Amino acid sequence: MAHRFLVKDIAFQAGLSIATVDRVLNGRDGVRKQTEVRVHAAIRELEKQQAGIEIQGRKFSIDVIMEAPDRFTDAVRTAFESENATFLPTVFRCRFHLAEAIRPQEIVQFLDRIRLRGTDGIVLKAPDVPDISAAVARAEQAGIPVVTLVTDLPNAPRTAYAGADNRAAGETAAYLIGERFAGQKATVLVTLSSSRFRGEEEREIGFRRTLRERYPSIAIVEISEGLGRDAATGALAAEALSANPAINAVYSIGGGNRAVLAAFAAAGLSCAIFVAHDLDAANLDLLKSRQIHYVLHHDLKTDVRAAFRAIMGRRNALSIPGMPSLSAVEVITPYNIPAQAG
Repeated sequence: MAHRFLVKDIAFQAGLSIATVDRVLNGRDGVRKQTEVRVHAAIRELEKQQAGIEIQGRKFSIDVIMEAPDRFTDAVRTAFESENATFLPTVFRCRFHLAEAIRPQEIVQFLDRIRLRGTDGIVLKAPDVPDISAAVARAEQAGIPVVTLVTDLPNAPRTAYAGADNRAAGETAAYLIGERFAGQKATVLVTLSSSRFRGEEEREIGFRRTLRERYPSIAIVEISEGLGRDAATGALAAEALSANPAINAVYSIGGGNRAVLAAFAAAGLSCAIFVAHDLDAANLDLLKSRQIHYVLHHDLKTDVRAAFRAIMGRRNALSIPGMPSLSAVEVITPYNIPAQAG
C-alpha cells in the first residue's frame, strides 16, 4: 500500500499497534477485515489533515471522544476539520473516537489508554458519572488537558468547558412555547437522549423552572434513554402519546425528531409548536419544510475554537491564554437560517 506517513503515525491515528498496522500495510495474513478498514480510514484522515498544510508550525495531536448520534458527530467532525485550517501554522491532528452508544466503563478505558499512550489534549462529550470524572482527573494529573464539549462534567477537574449555556437554552425554549399558548393549557413532550448527560439535564432544569414560574398552565411529559436514535425515541414518543393524548407541543432536547413527528402522525395528533436543538442536516430539512418551528442553535465552530485555545493555553502556546466563554444560543426559524447551513 503506497503511503507517505510513518507507521507509528498511522497506528496512532487508527488506535492500533504498530505491528498490526505493519501487517496490514504489507498484506500479511491474519488480519481482520475491520482492522484493514481502520488502517485505510486512518491513512485517509492523515491525507486530509496533510492536504494544504505544508506550512511548518507547532503541531498538536489530540483525541476527540464522543457519545452522540451520527448526525451530531458528523457535524462536530466537520467543525473540527474547518477550524483546524484557521489555526495555521499551528496544526491539530485529531483522532476521533465516536459512538452512538457506549458504556461509561468503555469511555473510562478509552481515557486511561490515551493517558498511558500520551496525547496533547482530550476533547470529551460523555455522561456525567463518577467513574468518568475520576478518569478525567487521572488524565489531568498526568498533565493532559481535558476539555468537555457541549455537555460538562462539573465535578471533574477538567481544563475547560466549550459549549453553550444549556440552562439558558432551556429557558429560551420555555419562553417560546409559553408565549405560543399565551396562558392556555397545554402539554409538552420533553425528549432527552439520556438523563446521564449534564448538558441535557441543565436544559431540562431551565425549561421546567421557567414554565413553573411564568407558564404554570403548561404541563410536561418526559421521555428519556432513546439515545437520540430514531427507533428508540420514536417508540418512547408513541407510548407517551398513547398515554397522554393531550400532548400538543414538543421540546426536543435529545433528538430523534423525525421519529417523534412520525409518532404524532401515527397517533392522529397535531403538534402546535416544536422546538429542537442543533442545526444539523436533519433538523435543517425539518425546519425548511415547516415540520419543526424553532431550532436552538449554537455554533460548533465556536466551541471547537474554544477547545483548541484551551489546549494551546495549557501547552503554553498562547501569548494571552484565557478561559473560553460560553457560545451564544441562537433561535433559528425558516427565515434566518445561517448562510453556511443553507
